[in-house]
Amino acid sequence: RLWFTVYEGDEEVPADVEAESLWEQVGAPKERILRFGRKDNFWQMGDTGPCGPCSEIHYYMGEDPSDPAKNRAEFVNGPGDTTMEIWNLVFMQYERSKNDAGEIVQAPLPKPSVDTGAGLERIAAVMQGVKTNYDTDLIRPIVEHTAKLADRHYEPDSPEGFAMRVIADHARTTAFAIADGIMPGNEGRNYVLRKIMRRAIYHGRHALQLEDSFFYKVTDFVTEQMREAYPELEASREFIERMVRLEEDRFSSTLTIGLQKLDALFSTLAENTMPDYKDLARLYDTFGTPRDLVRVGLEERGFEVEEDAFNKSFDAALREIQQASVRDQDAGRSKAKPVYAQIAERAGQSEFTGYEGTRLDGARVVALVKGDEEVNELNEGEEGEAILDRTPFYAESGGQVGDTGTFANGNTHAAVNDAVSPAGGLVVHRVTVERGSLRVGDEVTADVDAEKRDATRRNHTATHLMHAALREVLGVHVKQAGSVVAPNYLRFDFSHFQPLTREEIAEIERLVNYHIIRNERVQTDILSLEEAMQSGAMALFGEKYAEKVRVLSVPGFSKELCGGTHVRATGDIGLFKITSDESIASGTRRIRAVTGADAFTRFQETEAIVDMLAGELRTSRTEIPATIERLQEELKKARREADELRMKIATGAVGGSANGNEAREVADGVKVLAREASGLDSSGMRQLSDTLLARTGTGVVVLGRSGDGKVSLIVRTSPDLLKRVPAGQVIKELAPLVGGRGGGKPDMAEGGGNQPENLATALEASYGIIERLLAGESRQHAGG
Repeated sequence: RLWFTVYEGDEEVPADVEAESLWEQVGAPKERILRFGRKDNFWQMGDTGPCGPCSEIHYYMGEDPSDPAKNRAEFVNGPGDTTMEIWNLVFMQYERSKNDAGEIVQAPLPKPSVDTGAGLERIAAVMQGVKTNYDTDLIRPIVEHTAKLADRHYEPDSPEGFAMRVIADHARTTAFAIADGIMPGNEGRNYVLRKIMRRAIYHGRHALQLEDSFFYKVTDFVTEQMREAYPELEASREFIERMVRLEEDRFSSTLTIGLQKLDALFSTLAENTMPDYKDLARLYDTFGTPRDLVRVGLEERGFEVEEDAFNKSFDAALREIQQASVRDQDAGRSKAKPVYAQIAERAGQSEFTGYEGTRLDGARVVALVKGDEEVNELNEGEEGEAILDRTPFYAESGGQVGDTGTFANGNTHAAVNDAVSPAGGLVVHRVTVERGSLRVGDEVTADVDAEKRDATRRNHTATHLMHAALREVLGVHVKQAGSVVAPNYLRFDFSHFQPLTREEIAEIERLVNYHIIRNERVQTDILSLEEAMQSGAMALFGEKYAEKVRVLSVPGFSKELCGGTHVRATGDIGLFKITSDESIASGTRRIRAVTGADAFTRFQETEAIVDMLAGELRTSRTEIPATIERLQEELKKARREADELRMKIATGAVGGSANGNEAREVADGVKVLAREASGLDSSGMRQLSDTLLARTGTGVVVLGRSGDGKVSLIVRTSPDLLKRVPAGQVIKELAPLVGGRGGGKPDMAEGGGNQPENLATALEASYGIIERLLAGESRQHAGG
């Protein structure tokens, strides 16, 4: 059943006879070793970068491997699905780059490697004797569960069967991603997860007619199926369900918004004008509107859209706007200078001595950079970058900001404004020479600002304590999603689905300060990555770690992989205070906090505010909450009385005239009352419209108000006129007259605009609009 493939070679890269020979040596029949070109057997990420030929193992999945008519070479990388690739070896031995003339050139990699890719699911399919991954016991139960939710039988070749496979595959991805701390969002990997989830939800709604929330039930089934092998799924089970349900509800709103945006797009175009595909693709890229929904919307408006042609044009437009977005991001993103890589290759990594102390004598300057080029010296008043052979300065990484301080040598004095590590373990010090000259080869005393370092250490260890406290108070679903550790504050982003309550914040602060008061030893161990993970240390998802890692722990409470600088004992932190909790994305929150002297200052400021409030309210500190509550109730009562007075004035202005003077009879005994309702809010307008409609009887009430450069409109139709004069139709014609739009139901509709100067004209026009609708309906009856 096995077939083997190797690279056939071309004018740039020779045929891979070495791999061919090795396959023969391990027993592969020569006639089963096939050669293929770049499309199938050469791997590269893009026009530039590492690349090389590859060799693959393919497996015949058919019923009769001994039949040469069925199991033959033409089916390897060919038509049909009887032969499947199960293993791939990429021989990374070349690097493609651009020369000065902009031409692509290829050269051997100094350190070639073999990149092995093997599909666990494909191997499982082979071992279990099934034809596809979806038929293995890894995925088939999830597919069957989806079929059960849809009350259907799974038929692999049907559109519904395809939708079930999409949902099953995406549910598994979703469950594991959320358990690893990735939340659906609008950027990076969060956006990838959101698109995966929404694709599955859309397939359920569109192909399987699953109208109610269902996707969370599939992800929960994934957890149930795999919780023994992956206990992290069970630990995050409730959180996974909450996040999936939130996203499913949000996507339902998105579908509605997408249709509204499509309507808005057509409203800007002349009749029978096809929208630009870029505008259609933006509905998907910005609002998540499924392309099928966009295509159906075009067809409903009379455009003949062939599916393949639509998809081709849609994809091209989508690529263009996404590439433009990437270009914009790249333009604003600082890139590592090539000179850093050259220095790193020549001088090697900078030795960091900052764990032992903040001062180092005899550090040698190995390179200086000004702009994009190396220089031999920086003179007084010049700014540049210095690289030392050894340094006590911590370079910004892992959320911790870079150290500041000084270099000194005789008459030379330079301020170190920051420290970063842009390439190859290099610590780059951003310096300003304040006196003398700094030269390559000089030996200097490198002195870190100890006060700032100490403050940063306090905040960094406090971040670890807070992370552990968050998991204890909120649950083990809490995962770090980013952080900033500076001398004057700490910021921590984490996965959680709702704002923290006062009680939760108080308990987190209590736990952290409890461990500070206990003055527990902060322990650092150097372990292999495998040993560290087995010991229970938490790692940041997506972070790359070396073979040896630093494990920082407060025994019995916190244990994390961390290369930053920390206090020796928790008591050094002094005090901890959370200053804010906010949402930064769906399912991701951000806490800011302060420690030490900054925390004490915060307490002093709070005390001063409390004293000021007590004085202004003329009450004691302990009575402030009750006093504020009483004043709020008094304010609510005053506002309610004011609203009632406005309503009386508004209805009194009409008086009994709704039965005569202001209400006009436009046709067949139908009365229309259109007037301004200044001084009322939206709720007041609705209440007034109810009152006036009750007085009017058979008829229509139109109210409008203006304020802050905007117009609000409301239309109410009596029950006996809903078919003849639907309020939603009236508002659709009325709102454009004030520069806006609106919509609603037959009995009530609302809208608005940004042209308050046209409100009186629009209200007057409402009589004609309603009269025309009634006349059109009457003609239909007469014609019938």
